[in-house]
Parts: sequence; structure tokens; C-alpha cells
Amino acid sequence: MDYFPIFVRIAGQPVVVIGGGEVAARKTLLLSRAGAEITLVAPALCPSLQERVARGELKYLAEAFRPEHLDGARLVVAATDVQAVNAWVSRSAEARNILVNVVDDRELSRFIMPAIVDRSPVIVAIGSSGDAPVLTRRLREKFEALLPAGLGKLARLSGELRSTVKQRVTDAEVRRRFWERFFDGDIAADVLAGREQAARASITQAIDSSLNQVDSTAAPVGEVALVGAGPGDPGLLTIRALRVMQNADVVVYDRLVSDEVMELVRRDAERIYVGKAAGQAYVSQEEINQLLVDLARQGKRVCRLKGGDPFVFGRGGEELEKLAEQGIRFEVVPGISAAIGCAAYAGIPLTHRQHAQVLTFATGHSKNEVAQAPVDWNLLSRPGQTAVFYMGLNGLPAILDQLRGHGLPAEQPAAVIEQGTRPGQRVITGTLATLAQQVAAAQVKSPALLIVGEVTRLHEQLRWFNTTAEQAHVDQIDMKAGLLE
Repeated sequence: MDYFPIFVRIAGQPVVVIGGGEVAARKTLLLSRAGAEITLVAPALCPSLQERVARGELKYLAEAFRPEHLDGARLVVAATDVQAVNAWVSRSAEARNILVNVVDDRELSRFIMPAIVDRSPVIVAIGSSGDAPVLTRRLREKFEALLPAGLGKLARLSGELRSTVKQRVTDAEVRRRFWERFFDGDIAADVLAGREQAARASITQAIDSSLNQVDSTAAPVGEVALVGAGPGDPGLLTIRALRVMQNADVVVYDRLVSDEVMELVRRDAERIYVGKAAGQAYVSQEEINQLLVDLARQGKRVCRLKGGDPFVFGRGGEELEKLAEQGIRFEVVPGISAAIGCAAYAGIPLTHRQHAQVLTFATGHSKNEVAQAPVDWNLLSRPGQTAVFYMGLNGLPAILDQLRGHGLPAEQPAAVIEQGTRPGQRVITGTLATLAQQVAAAQVKSPALLIVGEVTRLHEQLRWFNTTAEQAHVDQIDMKAGLLE
């Protein structure tokens, strides 16, 4: 982070604003809403500031800036149209260890003023470290539309009830669950709909009813949510997946879940890594199944987070069978599968009227060798289809040989997508005869996906994601493979 986000209480505190124009007027309005005691310093004021000074809202010194004006201030804002004066204000504030903001000049600023969504006491501050102020304003507009106008009333009501609930419920976990029910229930709905009086009229009964539902003396009841995290880009998470991740007490996650997705997990949730990698020690599937049961029996809400979709070569069915046998409640939150997400980000349509009318998914990883795997190679080698192989990197040469041995021509186009949907995505296109050599030369690592079919030819025309970095790397791959003269 270039800036540490922090909320400062400045109610009743001295704040000095240097400048008398419309920019200074906008800054003083924001500061006034936080209760600051503002002193304006400027030789002259714009009409809106003159009116506020006349009403006694602001203290005004009709003077040119002097460093002594900053003595005793908590914050300083420089909003003049003279760069030299703004720089002088910045140096003077720094010499006094006073936080200073110079409007539209982050190099001279110790703090910046973010775009603000005000639902007091709920405040959302959006910043871009000064790089994209227009973007932060656009984001503020979206949040303004997203957050209900009555959100502040709901927050104030919960503040009034905090001490009562804390006295009634001493267990922190039970108390947290009560508040989640509170914000999702009828009381919140009444307040947000403008029926605050109705909410207050039944508040005591509602609290008693809710607390009885989460009585700390009751046996804990946990549950498991099997969640698809998608192929890596956190923007591909579903809204339901994000909500489960934010509510979970513990998250059990795989190797294919990206760091960016894990950043969206609730900060205080326990994280348990159970990733598997070829040739390395790992937690067995049976141990994972039992772990989910044990955590749920402890009364925890468990998010079982898997890359892609948990029901597409993700062993999600095996885990749910164990939960069902043990009587553990569960739900499934589908995710965008690796095949769908990676192909889309590579500009490879999995079906196309002119090239592929059939789509087949297969796993390239099996307990047996590829040649002896229970796979219908005749089916996968039919023309007019797209075949997608998950986890096929280690067995890639054998897979390509099997396809050729069952009738596909050596010139059949194919592609390998490495780190699909992520910033490091690479797409390597070739044929059944050349692809294994290209992938080896490029030192491709998992996660990687193999796509076989005429649709892979469309990559060059339809690619849109990370194309600059990708093309540079593809050129290097071709040179290593000896394919460029």
C-alpha cells in the first residue's frame, strides 16, 4: 500500500485551509461535516466561502500565508492556485509534524482525501494513491447506488443495542452470529425501508427471539459450503461465493485457489491449506473428507474452497458423500470451471458452428498411466469437436500420441493455457506433432489446460487478455523450439 487507510477524528479540532477559491470551498464542506474547527487563510474568498464566513461557520484570516498560521493545527489543506505557496505550506507543515494535503499534488502531500460515500456512521473511503481520481469518483458513484440510504440509521440502531447484546450474550462467536442474523432479518428490513418506528416497537421481542435461536448452551451445529473459486481471477467469483467466504469461520483451500481470491476471505477466518502437487507430500483425500466432518462437528461454518468448479474434476462429490454419511449439512456454490474461464480469457470459443459441435471434458490425471487410463480415446479423437484435458501437463506427450494413434492428424491444432485468467497467463498454440516440444521449451508449469480442436486456431484473432506479454513470450517459445527461421 502506498497509503495507509485511516479514519481521523477531527471533531472540535483545529484545521487550517490555505486558499479562498472553489476548491477550498469543497474541502471545507467535507471537513465541516466531520466537525472540524476550520480557519481559512487567504487574501480573498469566493462567494460561497464569504457566505459561510458571514454565517459564522468558518474563522477567516484575510492574509497571505505565513508559517505561523499552522501552529497548533491538527491537519492542513493547501488549496491555492499558486504552486510555490502550496509548496511553502507543505514544507511548513512537515517542519511542525502536521499532516498536510496539497490539492492535486500527492508529492507535496502527507495524506490524500479520498472519494467518500457517507452513510454515517458508516463511511466508505475510496482511494487510488492519487493515480486515478476519476476512477475513484466513478467507484464512489457505484457505491452510492449500491448502499441503501438508511444504512446509517441501521448502524446507529446496532450501536444502541451493542451493550445490551454484549451483556446478554457473553460468547463472542454466538454474539457474532446474532449480529449476522440481525442485519439479515426483519429489523434491518424495516429500518432500510424507512419503518424505523415499527422496528423499534418490536425490538425487545426480536432480540429475545434471536438470542433464543443462538443460545450458547445449545449444541453447536456446523455446516460446510463447497465453493468453486473459479480459475484464478477474483473478478470471476460469484456473489454467493464471496458471501460464503466472508461468513466462514474456517476456509479449507486447494493449491489452485489464487492468492488474489484468498485475499477476499474474512480476515479473522482460520485458513487450512490442503493443496496437492504432483511428486510432493500432501493431505490425502480421505484426510480432507474427515477434516471437513471434524470442523463442522465443532460448530464451525466451513468454506471448502476449490479452484474452478468443485464438480468438474474437483472431487467435490467425494467430499459431499462423506458429509452426507455423517449427517453434516452442506451446500454447493458452483464456480466458473477452468475450461470455460481459461478458454474465454485465451480467446478460444469451446464451440463454434463451423468448427466444433461437440464439447468433451477429460482428465489427464489418473491413478493409472495415460495409455492405460479408462478413457475413450476413440470418442476424444473424433473430428468436429473440442476436447479439453484438465491436469494433463505431466502426461502431455502421451495424450497427444494417443489422439494421433486413434485417428487425429498430426496437423490437428491444439493449445496449452498456463495460469489462465491470471496476470501471468500464457497461451501456446501448435499441433499434435509440435505442442509437446513447444511446451517443454517454454518450461510451462501447472496449472495448465490442454485444448484440442480447430477452435484453437481462433486464438490469434480473438485473443484479448494480456496479449502484449503473451506475444512476447510466444515468440521466445518458438525460437527455443527452433520453429522460427
